[in-house]
Amino acid sequence: MLIIYAIVMLDEQALGIMKELMEAFGPSGFEREVNALVKQYIEPIADEVLTDKLGTVAFTLKGDGPKVLLAGHTDEVGFIISSITKEGYLTFNQLGGWWDQVLLAQRVVVRGKKGDVHGVIASKPPHILSQDERKKVVEKKNMFIDIGASSEEEVEEAGIKVGDPVVPWSPFSLINDDKIAMAKAFDDRIGAFVLMEAMRRIKENGIAHPNTIIGAATVQEEVGLRGAQTIAHKVEPDVSIVLEVDIAGDVPGIKPHEALTKMGKGPGLITYDRSMIPNQPFKELVIDTAKQAQIPLQLSQMSGGGTDAGRIHMDRTGCPTVVITVPTRHIHSHVGMLSLKDTENTVLLVIELIKRLDWETVESFTAL
Repeated sequence: MLIIYAIVMLDEQALGIMKELMEAFGPSGFEREVNALVKQYIEPIADEVLTDKLGTVAFTLKGDGPKVLLAGHTDEVGFIISSITKEGYLTFNQLGGWWDQVLLAQRVVVRGKKGDVHGVIASKPPHILSQDERKKVVEKKNMFIDIGASSEEEVEEAGIKVGDPVVPWSPFSLINDDKIAMAKAFDDRIGAFVLMEAMRRIKENGIAHPNTIIGAATVQEEVGLRGAQTIAHKVEPDVSIVLEVDIAGDVPGIKPHEALTKMGKGPGLITYDRSMIPNQPFKELVIDTAKQAQIPLQLSQMSGGGTDAGRIHMDRTGCPTVVITVPTRHIHSHVGMLSLKDTENTVLLVIELIKRLDWETVESFTAL
């Protein structure tokens, strides 16, 4: 049966949730605030709430069929304070991957015992550098965070100590006639948002599905896919869809073969990455489903990275898994950018897949 969707953009409630998620404070290992928000919004429609001992929170819509795990990680790339100088500056280590060139002069928020403190990432100013030094990229090891303090004692009075977390300061906003969203933390709270929105629509609209749906807001993906491993061990999924960002290749300097997806052209499907080769029959089901529902789909690869699927697909004796993405510009920086139309299409695709994942279909993924 041919299904034709008229794209209805996300409503004000959904956009409000998206804004809260993206602006929330939650680098790897410090996701509690974000996952509390996820729980607040999803618990009222869930049949069961599950947690593991690492911090991942999951929600179940119970059914009689296979267990379908939807996963999106809620940790963002950030920093952790590594020392405080006698002059009152903060040195830091990274939580997740950062490119040195995107850091200088960017505002950050340090979360200390007494609350949040704003600061800026800085370094020795170019005015006093030699000509040779000016030609070189400043490395993270030579940067520091300035919170306006003048001594180590002032920093301590502000409630900041070694081990405190730091995130970019980056308010959520809509641009280009409200078609494009800008924010930090799209990687990968947009994945968590997609699974939340898909589950909400399934529940509120009474959409029939032949399975048990488990939506998981996983933790510590950026530092080693850790929450994916612990929640998969707990829920023992029969099949999994990981929701992620993709590197949008429609940026100057990127060759077409280096990043295949483009912002505004539909969700992506990862056909290969460093952590996982997807289950091939499941991959083909995604492609066929998108065609039947007339949802645009872009095929992609990511040779230099991995996702939560890298751990989930190896759970127990194996779990057929695919990764569906929202193409996003400028990930792992203070300001990412994505299309709300792509986000909406990703929600629709996830719902259509869930409707098809009955026992016969899931078992066919591993039949010989």
